[in-house]
Amino acid sequence: MVDNKIKLKENEEFIRLDAMLKMLGVFETGGQAKIAIQNGYVRVNGEICTMRGKKMRKGDTAEFDGKTFEVC
Repeated sequence: MVDNKIKLKENEEFIRLDAMLKMLGVFETGGQAKIAIQNGYVRVNGEICTMRGKKMRKGDTAEFDGKTFEVC
């Protein structure tokens, strides 16, 4: 199941892009997320992002396969 929002914990400032996509169920493994990101298939805030460790903060969005995911 894929949810489209991930909520940061109270003490969290950010979540890594690859971890976010794995936690949301977009990819089954972190390795799959890493490959998709490094191959330029993921957009962050509308721009292609190839950094799997990109820090995603509240309000940031990631897009993959026509779906948008948001950090809140």
